[in-house]
Amino acid sequence: MAKTQLNVRVDEATAETARARALQRGVSMNRYIEELVLKDAGEIGQTFVEAASDFMKQYERVFAEEFARERHEAPDAAPTPHEGLPGTT
Repeated sequence: MAKTQLNVRVDEATAETARARALQRGVSMNRYIEELVLKDAGEIGQTFVEAASDFMKQYERVFAEEFARERHEAPDAAPTPHEGLPGTT
């Protein structure tokens, strides 16, 4: 995988902390920063998944009622692929 060079400016205390943490972990400064970014991106993704899950739990009844109404309005509607699965009505 090709690497891209980034140049960042931080105060001396932050730079020293980063150097010390990389040394403690036994990785290069580049690897340490890369791991921090990947961890942060993963946390953001996890936060999104948790928020979406909370939303679905909060509005589950509304969706269930709407989909039930649509099924009852369509004569001879074929069962949906998710019918009978746990958590579905």
